Amino acid sequence: MGLVNELWLVRHGPTEWSVAGRHTSTTDLPLLPEGEDVARTLEPRLAEVGFALVLTSPRQRARRTAELAGFPDAEVDDDLVEWDYGDYEGITTPQIRETDPGWTIWTHPTPGGETADQVSDRLDRVVARARSVDGPALAFGHGHALRALAARWLGRPVTTGRFFQLDTATVSVLGWEHAEPVLRRWNA
Repeated sequence: MGLVNELWLVRHGPTEWSVAGRHTSTTDLPLLPEGEDVARTLEPRLAEVGFALVLTSPRQRARRTAELAGFPDAEVDDDLVEWDYGDYEGITTPQIRETDPGWTIWTHPTPGGETADQVSDRLDRVVARARSVDGPALAFGHGHALRALAARWLGRPVTTGRFFQLDTATVSVLGWEHAEPVLRRWNA
């Protein structure tokens, strides 16, 4: 592992459901037209980095963001999919809380979906891939999964991701300081 490695994270552009606050994991929604526009603005921010590895979630919202940001050949990695919301797919947190008061993805089970341990296992594989390449890596993905990925980069439980707000079409950078993993830039 080279300590010069960084892992750059890009959350996909806005979709109809992300704008409405609906939980979107397995539903494969396209970017909104404004989502495509904002994804294009990422290209100059990423073009000069020289990534050794570029990965994307298989969902079209992430793949299209990667393409519009200048990475049409990003490698699809199933480990970058969004946290599987199971029975809560397509509904909002206030709707979930009508029957499960206080629910959050970080603190409560998700019926029919993934556990925090399952999310942690697959995101640990992404961290290992990023740390194994000679140079910076770039990953296009989703809100909760990228927040959890940052937590795993830092060696913390995925539930630590609850502290890292992440907006659509933003760039974040995970890196190193004095041989310790750090957040270099977040939600920029």
